[in-house]
Amino acid sequence: MTTAGWVELAILIAALAVTTPLLGAYMAKVYDPTLGRPRGDRVFSAIERPIYRICRIDPESEQRWSTYALSLLAFSLVSVLILYAQLRLQGHLLLNPDRYKGIEPKLSFNTAVSFLTNTNWQAYGDGVMSQLSQMTGLAFHNFVSAAAGAAVAVAFIRGLIRRTAGTLGNFWVDLIRTCVRILLPLAFVAAIVLMSQGVIDNFHGARPVTTVAGQTQTIPGGPLASQEAIKEGGQNGGGFFGTNSAHPFENPNGVSNLVEIWLMLAIPFAFTYTFGKMARNQKQGWVVFATMFALWLGMLLVIAPLEARGSPLLTIGGADQRTTSLQAGGNMEGKETRFGPVGCGYFAASTTSTSDGAVNCQHDSLTPIGGGTALVNMMYGEISPGGTGSGLFGMLIFALLAVFIAGLMVGRTPEFLGKKIQGPEMKLVVLYLLLPAILILGFAGAAMLVHSALNSRLNTGPHGLSEIVYAYTEAFNNNGSAFGGLTANTAWYDTTLGIVMLAGRFLPMIAVLAIGGSLGRKKVVPATAGTFPTATPLFGGLLFGVVIIVVGLTYFPVVALGPAVEHLAGHFGL
Repeated sequence: MTTAGWVELAILIAALAVTTPLLGAYMAKVYDPTLGRPRGDRVFSAIERPIYRICRIDPESEQRWSTYALSLLAFSLVSVLILYAQLRLQGHLLLNPDRYKGIEPKLSFNTAVSFLTNTNWQAYGDGVMSQLSQMTGLAFHNFVSAAAGAAVAVAFIRGLIRRTAGTLGNFWVDLIRTCVRILLPLAFVAAIVLMSQGVIDNFHGARPVTTVAGQTQTIPGGPLASQEAIKEGGQNGGGFFGTNSAHPFENPNGVSNLVEIWLMLAIPFAFTYTFGKMARNQKQGWVVFATMFALWLGMLLVIAPLEARGSPLLTIGGADQRTTSLQAGGNMEGKETRFGPVGCGYFAASTTSTSDGAVNCQHDSLTPIGGGTALVNMMYGEISPGGTGSGLFGMLIFALLAVFIAGLMVGRTPEFLGKKIQGPEMKLVVLYLLLPAILILGFAGAAMLVHSALNSRLNTGPHGLSEIVYAYTEAFNNNGSAFGGLTANTAWYDTTLGIVMLAGRFLPMIAVLAIGGSLGRKKVVPATAGTFPTATPLFGGLLFGVVIIVVGLTYFPVVALGPAVEHLAGHFGL
């Protein structure tokens, strides 16, 4: 790692340290009016009131967890049908200067589901989506899918902190407030910053130009900066171009690269402060923040140095000296020279620690352990810090498991924020934790038996296994990044990945809302001498250990057969 790499990391950490409490405190006021009026309340209220009137929403009414979940599902169903229809009819709609045709059914289904679920997986390259589809179809879902995750997280917090309450808030109000008061202002400012660095934003079609060498080159155009801002700020991923944030029009330089990494991390980390403020116990929020931060930084400090060191198979002196010589300049395969291997490592660690999935380098070209680390980041459930809201409620599920284990060790009914954690909640917690393993490993195993699915691999052997497992892992965890060697635009992958995306998005959310509803109805139990404190470094260490052990026991075999075997084979020249 270079001095510039360490400076970049220090700047990023300093920015997060400053913005986490500022943004988190603002978000807490947005969701909990008893904490005070948030900045810009008059302006934002004037925008929200007409929306409430048109949609016939009573902002004062609240919903039980089941009604909250049904509202989420109904909104999602209508949204995905509208997007699917728009993609199919794209060739007949406006703002299509390049005259792209309507998209075939299987790809329309996969793409509509992908953007609905905040996955933003793209089984297509350039020259597919019109500007109207990009702006009103995909970018719209970048906002509302992120807002849906935030709404579920806030509903869960209310269930944890309320006393004998049968309601968790109003899904429609939480959705609208998240979009209007948090995501839109953040995206607006971020888009201006990105445009200042050279990210394009226009309504031009592709334009042929003549280069200084006398050759003809096509220069694309489109509304990029506005979509790039919410793509990163809402932890959506995807991208206007097939090469994503590796494209110079989406991510021109080191400054834009650092801004985009910060955008991925800002809201998820801020949500921990929001949790502490709403719980009236800021230490609780800092424990969650510290656990997330330790996981993120630890994995980042694995990937970046490995990429900077390079591959043992590509050496200065030749294959016969691979045990003593290192690849000059680090592992530059699949990297942009303007970012280098360290910039790739920071981006890869952050995009897989969140549910973003944008990439500024090719993950298929990462070193075996580097790529394996990105894979494990997603296997954690993207809780370090995860997506907009989804990272927080994912970590709080692990917190419930941690206090349950602690309660078993001392022979006492476990409690979290004064709420007893009992059988009904733990059954849902176990279901939440088992769902990813069942679907990821089940579908990946099935893909290994289907001839057409195996033919989609670029590589055979352990790396080919990693390509397939990575695809289903990112689909369930709504990440959207990829080991690009897998050809995913096939009937098998378009269909099965779409199913896994839907299951990975909504089944955990329903379980979280059910847990929140169950806890919300319970009385707060006063703390006693036997209560296990959850606002201490000791609990943070327990929470960290529970995450590592649960994920390790679940996925160790497949990680050992993929990245670990590939690393050992390369290291020993097998």
